[in-house]
Amino acid sequence: MKTKNTKAPTYHEVLSIEGMSCASCVGRIEKQLKNIEHVENAEVNLATEQATVYSSQPLDVAQLNKAVERAGYKVTETKPIELSIEGMSCASCVGRVEKSLAKVAGVQQATVNLATERAWIKGDAQIQTSDLIDAVKKAGYEAKLVEQDQSDRQDKKASEQKQLKRDLGLSALLSLPVFILAMGSHMIPAFHMWVVNNLGTQQSWLIQFVLTTLVLLFPGRRFYQKGVPALLRFAPDMNSLVAIGTIAAYGFSLIATFIPQALPEGTVHVYYEAAAMIVSLILLGRYFEAKAKGRTSQAIQHLVGMQAKTARVQQDGKVIEVPVEDVTAQMIVEIRPGERVPIDGEVVDGHSYIDESMITGEPVPVKKQAGAQVVGGTINQNGTVNIRATAIGEDSVLAQIIRMVEQAQGSKLPIQALVDKVTMWFVPAVMFLSALTFIVWLIFGPDPALTFGLINAVAVLIVACPCAMGLATPTSIMVGTGRGAELGVLFRKGEALQMLQDVSVVAVDKTGTLTEGKPTLTDFQVQQGFEKEQVLRVVASVEAKSEHPIGLAIVQAAEQQNIQLLPIADFEAMTGLGIQANVAGQVVHIGADRYMQQLGLDVAPFEQDALRLGQEGKTPLYVSIDQQLAAIIAVADPIKETTHAAIAALHQLGLKVAMITGDNRHTAQAIAAKLNIDQVVAEVLPEGKVDAIRQLQEQYGRVAFVGDGINDAPALAQSDVGLAIGTGTDVAIEAAEVVLMSGSLQGVPTAIALSKATISNIRQNLAWAFIYNVALIPIAAGVLYPAFGILLSPIFAAGAMALSSVFVLGNALRLKYFKA
Repeated sequence: MKTKNTKAPTYHEVLSIEGMSCASCVGRIEKQLKNIEHVENAEVNLATEQATVYSSQPLDVAQLNKAVERAGYKVTETKPIELSIEGMSCASCVGRVEKSLAKVAGVQQATVNLATERAWIKGDAQIQTSDLIDAVKKAGYEAKLVEQDQSDRQDKKASEQKQLKRDLGLSALLSLPVFILAMGSHMIPAFHMWVVNNLGTQQSWLIQFVLTTLVLLFPGRRFYQKGVPALLRFAPDMNSLVAIGTIAAYGFSLIATFIPQALPEGTVHVYYEAAAMIVSLILLGRYFEAKAKGRTSQAIQHLVGMQAKTARVQQDGKVIEVPVEDVTAQMIVEIRPGERVPIDGEVVDGHSYIDESMITGEPVPVKKQAGAQVVGGTINQNGTVNIRATAIGEDSVLAQIIRMVEQAQGSKLPIQALVDKVTMWFVPAVMFLSALTFIVWLIFGPDPALTFGLINAVAVLIVACPCAMGLATPTSIMVGTGRGAELGVLFRKGEALQMLQDVSVVAVDKTGTLTEGKPTLTDFQVQQGFEKEQVLRVVASVEAKSEHPIGLAIVQAAEQQNIQLLPIADFEAMTGLGIQANVAGQVVHIGADRYMQQLGLDVAPFEQDALRLGQEGKTPLYVSIDQQLAAIIAVADPIKETTHAAIAALHQLGLKVAMITGDNRHTAQAIAAKLNIDQVVAEVLPEGKVDAIRQLQEQYGRVAFVGDGINDAPALAQSDVGLAIGTGTDVAIEAAEVVLMSGSLQGVPTAIALSKATISNIRQNLAWAFIYNVALIPIAAGVLYPAFGILLSPIFAAGAMALSSVFVLGNALRLKYFKA
């Protein structure tokens, strides 16, 4: 019998299953799933046709799929498999890994990201994780499931950075004397004479040989360990270019030092300093790159760091502290002032203010009392609250946010497609150009032609490493989406980043988007001779029997003023007119102006108020008590405080704003005039919103639609980019590409401005990377030599190559300081 782990399950997988017809099917599948090692529980739902598998260890989806198949059923869809890839150094590596993964049976799509060092694989249920890992290994790289790699990923990165720093220090220490001996002799005649007289040329060469050999054997060995096997597989990468370049310089110098007679007369020179300094400079570039890469993923690290490690739970009348993994649904958790909320839940006791800025981007703490929802990772300010756990582990809001940001960071933008095509052939093309450079110099170059050919061929190899091209897009996406998460803007799909900057029109739903989404009593005027509080008591007592949202708003207004309601009798609703009832012996009528006129009452005393309310897009209601006109009231869905500024910001970005609503045209036009909205589509049903968006697309081009993500799902799907106004607790809105966590429309201009800034940043990076290579490869090949006598030393080529990657990363990191 399998021993069950006493620890609460922390991992779960959801599978969609087809072919189930009765309860016995459910039992068979659950039995097979529970037989898998580490599976703590398996729950199969016949109605939803889904199986949820719980475990205290990471689960292999392929293994779960096989178990379902053994039971005689089929998994219809699987979530993407995520692999962590080691050993990639440039854009050509990305292309090779993707190509290898795409060949695995069952794979429909494979996306590899150089900056995150992740691969996302989509396909059918037959995909074996082991096959994917083997495919990556055959391509010359290492891979493992992200779940298995998650725990030690940061430690590994820190260890790699530490090793790079150590190797860089050692390489610089050994290379410096070589550089001084070689370059000092070339540039300072007096130093050259000192070397010849005191050391001797041969002795100087031997010292350089020993030091350079140590550089290549120890700090530089990484380039040969990875570059040579890649070369033998006919899949050269950046390491291959460095390996060939340094071996060429070192090999030529070796011959010149020990068997100079093998070289043509006049070509006996050594280039140890080129081999040694190339290694040092490229290690320097790699070190800066590793540091910068660490900073690009800080947003994810910051989110992960917000997860509390322990929680105080109530058990047997006591409060005990337990690891947060041990908290299960429905447990009561105590949160004290200043503590981080450990899990998602509902307040059952106490009240406090909670800082939710890490979720919404909004700096003002939010009041929480019984019934309010709280999110794990937020910070309790000044009161003690008890909450009932509702979502734990991967189901929590914070876990969903982290997953969304990771997916967006790992995605590939359309702009990357061209880059991938170019870089896949770039390294072989560079090797061909290097060989061509050598041949041309050897045939047409001045004496010593062999030396000139070798040096320029090495310079071409080194200067053209396509690191900057591979990093140009993913680093900007990482920093941009990470900054978005900090501002409460979640890009669920990376492609939205590129598409959002091209939109011409932002279409918005009214209720819950422009407005608060709940009707509120906004106006209440009484006639002389009536007391305001008493009239509100009477009206609220009658409206308490009504199911209309207007009635609910009036009752809530009375409750907020602690007004006690009165018993009523003879309640009656007159369709299209209003309602009447008997309250404490008084006959009360509430309705539109035509209802009052039907009762023989003159509404002229409230004429000015009615006119003002109509201009504001509100519908006035009148109250009569015992056949006397008593009051005029208006209930409206108030516009959010942030809406005016958000629409002004959209206009500043040069965008048109359209409002699509089911409300009557008069109210919609009044709100549009108040907010300076460009176009109004009113009185439409949810399905009519889709047609409205289609018309806007035909008229203006790309359209972004902003809705609440629930009844607006068809419109969100029809638009080019759907932005869902989140509530801070419901982030898994499938129909939208972008989720605005704050619930404020101000997230829309922020998202669009961030999209424009990120794509602009990517274009700058790509322009730099391509122009750099296009400009420097011919210079390295020596095209300027005939006219100007200018050659690019391999040492300067290595420095320029390292600088190129650092420039791209540094430019991407500027997005960290993007302001909303």
